[in-house]
Amino acid sequence: MRFWGKARKQDNRKNIWIEHLNIDTGNWFQVFSACLGKMIAIQTACSEQVVKGQDWNVDFSEGVILFGNQKYPLQFIGSEATSSNTWLWGWENINGFSEKIIQVATHAKVVGERWNLEPLTTAEFTLDDTFNGHNLSIVTCGLVDKYCYYRGPHSGGAIFVAFSGVPDSVFASIDVQKFVSITTQCIQQFHIDHKIFVEGFLSWNNTQYEWDNQTLLAHFQQDLKIEFEQVNNFWRICAMNTILSGK
Repeated sequence: MRFWGKARKQDNRKNIWIEHLNIDTGNWFQVFSACLGKMIAIQTACSEQVVKGQDWNVDFSEGVILFGNQKYPLQFIGSEATSSNTWLWGWENINGFSEKIIQVATHAKVVGERWNLEPLTTAEFTLDDTFNGHNLSIVTCGLVDKYCYYRGPHSGGAIFVAFSGVPDSVFASIDVQKFVSITTQCIQQFHIDHKIFVEGFLSWNNTQYEWDNQTLLAHFQQDLKIEFEQVNNFWRICAMNTILSGK
């Protein structure tokens, strides 16, 4: 499915964190780039600390997802259908779920309307490499605080749920080594604007940084220098190195 970027609507509501970045919030490519680092860090920590390879189950009537014997409050994001190869947003609510468990999905729709970001406001569309349950969940959870997400496969496709109530350590800031590891993974695996990705990731991580032409210096416990080059209409990382303090 192809969605074109549009100018966002102006209003006086409280800014979402990525609105403080210099990006076009009506452009999916840029919004996804900004959210990706944050969510890969959270999902990695969640897998290690919460999911831990355990069996899962969901109870929509109770509004929880279980990993082993541990319960966590859930939010229904949406679903993938194998037979039609389509995504259906949870806010469409064809299952008649309680409004309480589609609040995160509904928030994504409200933001999509504010930004004129069609993937968040189109109820159902064909799945592809860009628009699929994982990428839509990354943006949905990336727009809010302290949510992980999980893909639950079933015979007809998969459900995607956000969940909360996990240890705060899942959302903790990461060190420079993990930042470099996740950044390397993401720029190899995803088509993203590297500059927007890095600035979004550092912003979420509460890491101060500064620019010198096309070089960014991020102030972790050990400084990280990231050099960029401009390719067509987006920025690409060409070098990334930690700087010894000399102490």
